[in-house]
Amino acid sequence: MTDLAATVVELREDREHGASWMARRTVEALLEVAEQPFETCEALVDQLVDSARQLAESRPRIGAIPGAAGRVLAAANGWRHLDLDDFRQLIREEGQGILDGRMRAAASIAIHLGERLDGAVVATHSASATVREALLRTPPTRVICTVSDPVGEGRAFAEGLRAEGLDVELFEDDDAPSALAGATILVVGADTVFSDGTLCNKIGTTALAEAAARNGIPVIVAAEIVKLAPMEAVDAPDPGPAERELFELTPPELLTAIVTEEGACTPAEIASLVDRTPFLREGYALLQPARA
Repeated sequence: MTDLAATVVELREDREHGASWMARRTVEALLEVAEQPFETCEALVDQLVDSARQLAESRPRIGAIPGAAGRVLAAANGWRHLDLDDFRQLIREEGQGILDGRMRAAASIAIHLGERLDGAVVATHSASATVREALLRTPPTRVICTVSDPVGEGRAFAEGLRAEGLDVELFEDDDAPSALAGATILVVGADTVFSDGTLCNKIGTTALAEAAARNGIPVIVAAEIVKLAPMEAVDAPDPGPAERELFELTPPELLTAIVTEEGACTPAEIASLVDRTPFLREGYALLQPARA
């Protein structure tokens, strides 16, 4: 099995990590592909595109994978005229920049969320690394976590926050909607935010968002721009086995705001943000033949 094939299997079978980790593994895999021997820049790009499609198809509804893959492709696409060694170096630098930028994006989101979290009682679901960074940067009064079955990643998430000194309550999923009455804000991560504002996230998110709506509690999604998809949810690829088992779509009318590294926007404003993010459009266009 090649390194790329192993990464595709790793992504397809993973049930423990979030979308941010998957985006990182995607970029790392493409950087490994770029180090293989090629005769021309065209051959290198062709292999990058083919590899990116395989990675994207491993988890069809996790927008962070095609988002990250597309960003690598978009960065490389306009530089095929370079000397091969220079082209390879450019891909290395762009890839490392994407990895570094991912960390900066999460930090920026944490800053943008700070005012909302200060003094709040925050409910959250699953185990978003982006949400975790925000909670640690601005510790709220209390955090309400869910077990997040069937994987149950919320247990380790809650323990990790407690280890950092936060006041955390952990609830079984069936009890979480009623426990939400004690919260002042619901903050969740994202696997994908579609251009119509629909959220793809861990199963159970919609029930919590509905409970939040009944209690007048704002629902905030923390999502790096790389997790945005330039398509509406109705046009998204069919979900794979993991997506059918673990994820669901939450309609935009249940969401108050999506906070990216650029700041907060409403679900209705996501399409505009996608339109002014060239790498999303170009990257997805390069991946599109595999989705036809």
